[in-house]
Amino acid sequence: MTMHHTIHGRQTLGKMMGRPRFLEKLVAYTLLVAGGGVVVLPFLWMISTALKGSVYAFETPPQLIPRHPTLANFAEAWTSSHFSLFFGNSLVVAAATVLLSLLVSSMLAYAFARFEFPGRDLVFYTILFSLMIPGMMLLIPQFLLVKALGLRNSLLGLVLVYTAGGVPLNSFLLRGFFEQLPRELEEAVFIDGGGYLTIFLHIVLPLSTPALATVGIFTFLGSWDEFTLALTLIDEVAKRTLPVGIATFQSAHGTQWGLVFAASLIAVAPVIVFYVTLQRYFVRGLTSGAIKG
Repeated sequence: MTMHHTIHGRQTLGKMMGRPRFLEKLVAYTLLVAGGGVVVLPFLWMISTALKGSVYAFETPPQLIPRHPTLANFAEAWTSSHFSLFFGNSLVVAAATVLLSLLVSSMLAYAFARFEFPGRDLVFYTILFSLMIPGMMLLIPQFLLVKALGLRNSLLGLVLVYTAGGVPLNSFLLRGFFEQLPRELEEAVFIDGGGYLTIFLHIVLPLSTPALATVGIFTFLGSWDEFTLALTLIDEVAKRTLPVGIATFQSAHGTQWGLVFAASLIAVAPVIVFYVTLQRYFVRGLTSGAIKG
């Protein structure tokens, strides 16, 4: 009897402990589904509206799935208000910024991770300190510097400013990753007669794909979506980038929401493609760079 009561008591206790866990999971999943709906539903509505003709954009009751879907809004958006030109400008600026930022930040981070020189930590933390300076405080100095260099109304000026702005964070992430690479590989290269350039190009960079992908994603997003500097440094219509172009596009087309949403979807497509392509490296590279640095 005593054993029977003991087993029964354990079963009862297990059921009592299992109910709170079940409720916790239920609440957690409910919140996740609700949060996902808040994020996804506006995006689905944007797609739905972009696929509707102007006649059906304000139909009552509203239909999430278009009855007569069409791609006419996308074609019109691409060919109107210099949209394709702005798209090409943004693509050039973002690609050039990613390449230049990866080159500069990786070399700087490797120097901080492997070389010993006077004032190394002071220089590194001074660079990190710049992350605490609000970007708006640097707007006027950046404008004056770009103007003094004769780079106003040029895509090169934007690329250089974006690259300089991304160096502190990128160097921090990459330095932490480089410090985790085994030094034995570098010592083996030295024994074979190689130098630091050989190590950097053939050992460090190939092994740092996750960190480089993370830096690339951050840099691409920052340069693709940046609005304030692009508006301030560029006056010529032919040199404008997509964020500024989207703002003028919306003001030009008013309440043609199908057209505006189609243009917005075209603008966000490269971001989604770039992230999906590199997302398998993203989490691993981000945590590796942030843990040690």
